[in-house]
Amino acid sequence: MKILVRNLSRDTTQDELLELFKGFGAVQYCTLIMDKETGQSKGFAFVEMPKVGEAKLAIKRLNAAEIGGSKIRVKKAEDGKDTAGEPGAAQ
Repeated sequence: MKILVRNLSRDTTQDELLELFKGFGAVQYCTLIMDKETGQSKGFAFVEMPKVGEAKLAIKRLNAAEIGGSKIRVKKAEDGKDTAGEPGAAQ
């Protein structure tokens, strides 16, 4: 299941995010979206978890959690609408 993570602190790293989601199960990939010009985080990421049950638990537990000083928003990514910038997404 593809998951969209929004409202991330600009200081949160891809590795930190990966470890956070690994606490709920297998993670196929974790991609923190970066600004090409500044190299800084854009404050959102995509996570792919192959097992739906684990993904749903991660969404439930992490939505509105405070990570790195920011209250993050976590939801299922909607194909086409939420996946721009995701690996393999049409640009």
